Amino acid sequence: MSIDVDGVLLNKVAELAQSAGELILSVYQRDFGFAITIKPDDSPLTEADLLAHSYLVDQLRQLTPEVPILSEEGELPVFKVRRQWECYWLIDPLDGTKEFVSRNGEFTVNIALIAGGKPVLGVVYAPVLKTLYKAINNDSSLDGAFYVDLKSSGNTSCDVGDSISVDSIEDRIVQRLPIRILTSRHHMQSSVRVLCNKVQSQFGLIETSAMGSSLKLCLVASGKADLYPRLGPTSEWDTAAAQAIVEAAGGLVLDDDFRSLRYNQKESILNPDFYVFASQANNDNRLLYGSWQSVIREFIKRTHAPFI
Repeated sequence: MSIDVDGVLLNKVAELAQSAGELILSVYQRDFGFAITIKPDDSPLTEADLLAHSYLVDQLRQLTPEVPILSEEGELPVFKVRRQWECYWLIDPLDGTKEFVSRNGEFTVNIALIAGGKPVLGVVYAPVLKTLYKAINNDSSLDGAFYVDLKSSGNTSCDVGDSISVDSIEDRIVQRLPIRILTSRHHMQSSVRVLCNKVQSQFGLIETSAMGSSLKLCLVASGKADLYPRLGPTSEWDTAAAQAIVEAAGGLVLDDDFRSLRYNQKESILNPDFYVFASQANNDNRLLYGSWQSVIREFIKRTHAPFI
């Protein structure tokens, strides 16, 4: 199975994400509200999740009939089947359902194409904010990450966009600028506070802010944040699309062993703890100014309590 990962495919997927976002808004903006049910994992489920799921699965099947689809709201095939997939779509039709329910606007549509365990294409669309991030992350001349502001007057096309890149955390350390750390709005563990304190003791001033959904990774990719530690449970569909954007923008998404997150490598679809860095793997300054990595490694080594 082969699929051309190019700008044409990226823009088609971006259009699908935008259309799914409009379906989500049709529920979100209702005067009479919407029903909420609770899934076995205690996470909320709404009609908007299911509407976006049905739409995206149908449209992706039409776009690439030969490519399997794994969605948060669909059935999870056993690993014996999934491990045979050369590439597949990995989608979260509504990432941040808690944000949707609380009506703070920080929810997204996430669509990723996985090949060889790596997210090679990613689209993240925030319907309320009308902001879209997209990237090709496939070691080719087409690689790049882009931001599209659909709030701009007259801009309704996902085809256009501004190139984005990470703001080097090493440069900020050298310039003694605050390290901007993002935390989860609903999952702020004590372990994250401990890590923030360690970073502050090493580098001085830090700035922390909380946000929901995969937008946190996108803020790192677009140079608006430096570090996002996620020390708690997430699933592969929560991160894949945004990881493609971070990596295409020059950043890193690493697990406790400082290896890139990979997908469809095991029966469980849960991610390990991970860290999103505004740092390029080939940045020479990392050897000189990369003591922030030592801080995190020491934190990992000394922290044995389970993350809740």
